[in-house]
Amino acid sequence: MNMAGASESLIEIVRGAVEPLGYELVGVEYLSQGKGGSLLRIYIDHENGISVDDCATVSHQVSGVLDVEDPIKENYSLEVSSPGLDRPLFFEKDFVRFAGQKINVRLRTKLHDRRRFEGVLKGVQDGEVLVAMDGEVTALPLDLIDRARLVPEF
Repeated sequence: MNMAGASESLIEIVRGAVEPLGYELVGVEYLSQGKGGSLLRIYIDHENGISVDDCATVSHQVSGVLDVEDPIKENYSLEVSSPGLDRPLFFEKDFVRFAGQKINVRLRTKLHDRRRFEGVLKGVQDGEVLVAMDGEVTALPLDLIDRARLVPEF
C-alpha cells in the first residue's frame, strides 16, 4: 500500500534509519508543494512518547541517510513528528492494530457515491478495510485509501 505519495523504496530507506534508533516508524508522507519543492513528513512513535529531542535525533539521522542514498532529486523540507491523537494509519498492520477505534477515511476515488467515511474500524479482510457505520459494515479497498486517521474520543 502506498499512501501519501511515498514510494516503497523511500519508506524502506527511512525505516532503515528510524528503527535502529529504537523508534517505531508510523508512516511517511511525501507531498509535492509545487515550484517550492516538496515536503517529506515522517511520523515516529515510542512507548515513552515522543519529545522534540526525539524528533531532532531522527531528523538528523534521516537527513544523513537521505544525503547518502539521494532518493529525492528535487528540493524538499524534512519534518519529523509524533503521530498525535488523530494518528494517521499507513500500513495494513495499522488497520489490524487499531480495530475497535473510530476512524476517518478519505478515498482517492468515489465508492458508493462518496469519498469520505467515518465509523468504527473492524479490521482488514481480503485487502479491504472494514468500517462499521450507520448500522452496517462497509468494505473499503486498501489501494483506494488516500488518508486514514484515528478520531480521538474524549
